[in-house]
Amino acid sequence: MTIIADHHVRGSWTEQAGAAVQLPPKALAWLNERVGETVPSAPIRSDAEVPGSLLTEAAAVELAGVVGERYVLRAPADRLARTGGLSYLDLLSRRLPGELPAPDAVVLPADPDEVQAVLEVCVRHDVGVVPFGGGTSVVGGVRALRGGKPAVIVLDLARLDRLVSVDPESRIAVLQAGVRAPHAEELLAEHGFTLGHVPQSFERATIGGFAATRSAGQASSGYGRFEDMVAGVRLATPAGPWRLGVAPASAAGPDLRQLAVGSEGTLGVITEVALRVRPRPVVERYHGYVLDGWERAQDVVRELAQNRILADVTRLSDEDETDGSLRLSGGWKAAVVRRYLRRRGVARPCLLVLGWHGGSPREIALRRVAVLRVLRRARAVSLGRAAGESWRHGRFAGPRQRDALLDHGICVETLETATTWSRLGELRAAVRSALAGALGDPLVLCHISHAYETGASLYFTVLTARDATDPVGQWQRAKEAACAAISSGSDRPLGTISHHHAVGTDHAPYLAAEIGELGMRVLAGAKDAVDPTGILNPGKLITR
Repeated sequence: MTIIADHHVRGSWTEQAGAAVQLPPKALAWLNERVGETVPSAPIRSDAEVPGSLLTEAAAVELAGVVGERYVLRAPADRLARTGGLSYLDLLSRRLPGELPAPDAVVLPADPDEVQAVLEVCVRHDVGVVPFGGGTSVVGGVRALRGGKPAVIVLDLARLDRLVSVDPESRIAVLQAGVRAPHAEELLAEHGFTLGHVPQSFERATIGGFAATRSAGQASSGYGRFEDMVAGVRLATPAGPWRLGVAPASAAGPDLRQLAVGSEGTLGVITEVALRVRPRPVVERYHGYVLDGWERAQDVVRELAQNRILADVTRLSDEDETDGSLRLSGGWKAAVVRRYLRRRGVARPCLLVLGWHGGSPREIALRRVAVLRVLRRARAVSLGRAAGESWRHGRFAGPRQRDALLDHGICVETLETATTWSRLGELRAAVRSALAGALGDPLVLCHISHAYETGASLYFTVLTARDATDPVGQWQRAKEAACAAISSGSDRPLGTISHHHAVGTDHAPYLAAEIGELGMRVLAGAKDAVDPTGILNPGKLITR
């Protein structure tokens, strides 16, 4: 059956989104020297075991009556296909021995009305429901937790894959939640529009997933974060259907759209999203620059943000990430670049990638004038368009490269946060110190990829030799240390527990430090209103 085969996920990025990225021998040699000798990992298990389904026959029959028998999947392979997301621990579990936790069934509704009907069946049978889009969560957001329920299903929205409508005059398009990002761009391109939302999960993530997690794309400086694009949202909830958003702005009480956006499937299943769209760019131009030292480079990005002249894509790598990226590429060009920068007197190179999207070369040229003035004052060294285009063409390679690193026995994971400019240096140092304390001497790479007038995000990539005796505990202790550092502070946390990865299970213990116990009760009150029996995505975001 095509719909099942198309969405049979086996637990690695390469199996879903393209060819594996192999590590050059020189890169492997450098990495082993830097993090220590590693032991090659066991391959992904094709025969992983899952527990038997606990879904009652009565519930299965009712669900089949809603979506059709062929779309209620209880076979182990189908359930395994929707087990977990793409975090390091999720991927590691596919290589380690033991039974994998899996949903008791996978249900694939065809439209919003069927989603609503499925929830009503699950309320009657007290069955937990985990909404599932692209399965790209790296914080436990799609783990099939039962939360005290006798059974749990994954509600796979893959069949909700339509462009519902386009209003070219208002520049609003309505997309169903299961539309994957590349398909959304294809559908909108037929009408001359784009979302401009391109996170690293772009190849697989869905419109509903973007909305449910407050996603931020690489061109957020130009197009905004995903919640900035949401004009309206349609949800199915155990308490009934819910539609939000009638105008571009409103003073009719708090904006409940923003309660639904970011709710991670705990307050309803997003089935349709009305989105602000933009005309497709005619020209895209990317350039690479190098600045000497993180402090100077950070100040440049702050100046660009506060003068409102950021490029659509603005990404600044620190010294370690710049050096690590060059070395992991393993090619002769990396050595040439390092020699060139030494000759230019750059002792601590930080790579700045800038990308502009526009309607004409002249428009982009005019936007670049003010930026280049700032870069000249900061003595930035231009690496030209080739460096910018190299980043653009390889920007989705990270997840596939991670598979290769896992094969070679590397513990590799990411985490992210954000704070104000005045606290950014302190936050970066605190996270790096926490990771070093937990892992010894890891390789910690960091970049800014989302900048604002008041602050910026920090995105960390951590690499170290995997602990063969306790690989799960090794990363859990490191992540807990980093989260504790982020959440520390005398009067308020040093940073947010998540800038765009969401809360899921991993960050839930730290949410109260950010929003307060009263904020937690507000969320619990909303949960009681729309999901009184607690079937929606148990154990995520709102834990009671």
